Amino acid sequence: MSEMEEFKQIFFAECAELLTDMEDRLMKLEVGVTDKEAFNAIFRAAHSIKGGSGAFGFEAMMQFTHVAEALLDTFREGKQMPTQESTDALLKSVDIITQMLNQYKQGQAPAAGFGGDVLAILKNCAEGKGGASIEKPKPIEAPKPVPAATGVKKKYNIEFSPHPTMLVTGNEPVLILQELSRLGAAIIMADVFSMPLLGDLDPVRCYTKWLIALTSEADKKSIMEVFEFVEGVADITITETIADPEEQKALEVPVETAAVQTTPEVANPAAPVAAKAEEAKPAAAAPAIASIRVDLDKIDRLVNMVGELVITEAMIRAQMRDLPMEKFTDLLKGVDELSHHTRELQEAVMSVRMQPVKSIFSRMPRIVRDTSGQLGKNIQLILSGENTEVDKTVIEQLSDPLTHMIRNSVDHGIEMPAVRVERGKPEQGTIRLSAYQRSGQIIIEIEDDGNGINREKVLAKAKEKGLVAADANLAPEEIDQLIFLPGFSTAEKVTSVSGRGVGTDVVRRNIEALGGTVRITNMPGKGSIFTVSLPLTLAILDGMITRVGVENYIIPITSIIETLRPRAEQVHAVQGRGDVINVRGEFVPLIYLHTVFNVQNAIISASDGLVVLVEAGKQKLGVVVDELIGQQQVVIKSLEENADPVKGISGATILGDGKVSLILEINELKSLSNNYLARPAPNLSTQHSAA
Repeated sequence: MSEMEEFKQIFFAECAELLTDMEDRLMKLEVGVTDKEAFNAIFRAAHSIKGGSGAFGFEAMMQFTHVAEALLDTFREGKQMPTQESTDALLKSVDIITQMLNQYKQGQAPAAGFGGDVLAILKNCAEGKGGASIEKPKPIEAPKPVPAATGVKKKYNIEFSPHPTMLVTGNEPVLILQELSRLGAAIIMADVFSMPLLGDLDPVRCYTKWLIALTSEADKKSIMEVFEFVEGVADITITETIADPEEQKALEVPVETAAVQTTPEVANPAAPVAAKAEEAKPAAAAPAIASIRVDLDKIDRLVNMVGELVITEAMIRAQMRDLPMEKFTDLLKGVDELSHHTRELQEAVMSVRMQPVKSIFSRMPRIVRDTSGQLGKNIQLILSGENTEVDKTVIEQLSDPLTHMIRNSVDHGIEMPAVRVERGKPEQGTIRLSAYQRSGQIIIEIEDDGNGINREKVLAKAKEKGLVAADANLAPEEIDQLIFLPGFSTAEKVTSVSGRGVGTDVVRRNIEALGGTVRITNMPGKGSIFTVSLPLTLAILDGMITRVGVENYIIPITSIIETLRPRAEQVHAVQGRGDVINVRGEFVPLIYLHTVFNVQNAIISASDGLVVLVEAGKQKLGVVVDELIGQQQVVIKSLEENADPVKGISGATILGDGKVSLILEINELKSLSNNYLARPAPNLSTQHSAA
């Protein structure tokens, strides 16, 4: 990859982050809001996107963002306040720019006139007019500097030293200097002593630095904000003194600036903006950048190497089990230290892959806003736990299921405003999206205060479609689970918005593919809660090694409730349902692994072996094994890279003795066994008595 192509990929990644930030901030703007800092932040994001687009020759994206930037500039200047129309247009502009970005990523330029309708609305809103007539956008002149206000002023000596590669990131020094001059009276001089001869000049490198003497009432924080998007690609030093009256008089000469569209080839002005400048004084260095951008493949390779280290450490420990401690004290102590450091290293490396769920949660307010507007509903979305971290792989695969459940809550969960008022509810419905960690898992809840699931309607529809027997007598909780059956839907007609249950089987399948579960808490007339439980990572887990015959199987520790050695009288055979075990008055279905996986020479009676009580969603299962070997941290290896998926198996690992052991997928075991969902205890005990 060439250096320019590498810079382009960096721009693509940063542009995507800026667009996400823009959308998030735009969603928080309400009509009439006068939060100048919010306006400034959105403007800076648009400005950075425009500058980078111009640097890489993405003309269509630059021109489009230029008009959006002009509208945002009217907000931060106080010339007009956001309206519903202008906010909608800006949100649509984020969509248009995102699509343009994706096209440029693929090496294609957007078609002529792409996004023209939105462009026209943006332009008219920027000019304070309505309508949507499309005109070619004109260059927006840079606003004149704001004269310094009366009061106590401060003098700042600023040194702005761009790194040679700053221009490639799309930042324009002239525009930064123009922005700085808006804060007060400025004298600016360009230091061009590092400029090479013309024949040696690289048009995409910056050779110039600037010395600025600024007199302003602004504080140091406001000045640093001007340089916010060049931190890391420029060195900025600022020293501050209070200017005396005579000095103020001499310095209060505003810098005249012109509207300049800068490109890398012309971004190195060789002449000072003013004829004279104060000598810049030494100052503290700018804050160091606290993060770097690393390609995910590099992190994955690091995770794999740490995984191999974990396996090797387990092998060493296995080989040393039979060594006499009194003879090999130092060696055993060293292995213990190695285990400790290996664990810390693994946790540190895995934390690099962890990302806050905010990257997904931030998309949901837009989905609720657009969908509720389309349906004529009034809905607020309340987010909590956005900083809860989970493995990046989990996040990538969680987006679609979460989006589907949110859309379903908007469509069929929350009632129409008039209906809510009739039922004594607030006209505005509420959806709560929250995330938190519990017992090595991440829990995501989608709760709404709508109508809940109409069980009579669900059961009738399931019988009509032949999904359950016509004479089926299901418990309320079992009826709720019917919405996860393939092909189930209560929607009267097909619309662009999914109804509750449309494709919900796909949601459950996707969640279970991640080793998670999804369940419903239904409160008819009051709302419902969808609870998703997911593992924090898909790379390494703590597991319990069990033996079944000559095979070893690993059960994730997070799924285990307790281990039992049952007596014969605790195990009962229920007609048509297989065996169950009585655990403190609760009847739990048993799963015999030797039957599921056809393992030879295994214990066939639960009372002769052990029962590992596990949690599969909201249900408990008893897994019958011969013995427990011990708990161990294991590295998950995918089977699908070299073989077809195996139902009931989520992956494999290599144990300390070098043997391969399969990792159980608890949520799929129940469908592999002859035991199906157990009915509530009263029904089971009655059926057993009848048997």
